[in-house]
Amino acid sequence: MTPKNLAHYPRKEKSDIIYGIHSVKEAVESKREINKILIQKGISKEGFEEIRKFLTGNNYSVQYVPIQKLNQLTTGNHQGIVAYVSPIEYQTMEILAEQWVEGGVKPFILALDRITDVRNFGAIARTAECFGVNGILIPTKGSALVTADAVKASSGALNRIAVCKSDQFKNTLFHLQQMGIRLAAVTEKTKVSMDGANLKGAIVLLLGSEEDGITQDLLNMADLRVSIPMLGATNSLNVGVAAGIAMFEKLRQERHE
Repeated sequence: MTPKNLAHYPRKEKSDIIYGIHSVKEAVESKREINKILIQKGISKEGFEEIRKFLTGNNYSVQYVPIQKLNQLTTGNHQGIVAYVSPIEYQTMEILAEQWVEGGVKPFILALDRITDVRNFGAIARTAECFGVNGILIPTKGSALVTADAVKASSGALNRIAVCKSDQFKNTLFHLQQMGIRLAAVTEKTKVSMDGANLKGAIVLLLGSEEDGITQDLLNMADLRVSIPMLGATNSLNVGVAAGIAMFEKLRQERHE
């Protein structure tokens, strides 16, 4: 491999990476939480067939990448496959929410629609744990997942708060609504200021991606839309900052009943 190729794939040593057919197969069979699997483009027919057998029936995020990418992620014989293993065990929001409600808890949930920056995700989780959020809901695909970097950015908070992935993000939010948990979308696409809205009680605060905010169909299903009052010329905030303000407002209202 030439130095030029190396520049395109800078080496990253990750504590949440495993590689090799047998290692990944063992992780799959032992039901370890796997965020993503990378498979070499052009892998041998025999290798692909062996991988296909143990991945069949599992809903993992799979990407096909050049061999150079795998070479730079590993220090040994990767055999054409690398897996990113989650440092935490994801939970199921529907089950948790039912337990909370049955136990007399009014759930305070944070739903993140396609937040892709790991540092934003980690910072949001840290703030959420500080403000008493019961759980964080994220979509399985198109979102930053819990990695070693995310845990570091959260100062360890991701080890102390329930994180739930959902293959059917919209359906999970609808299920929470059916349980009587209101869905509040934090968006600039409303004139309703959050300090004038009722955020008390069981609620899901929904925040959108760094690029284009909350998906329109999720906005449409929200029970209320709230915005953060701002006085400057800049019309939007970093999603991590917006999340912190929204969570503080929820806490403020609860403490001033």
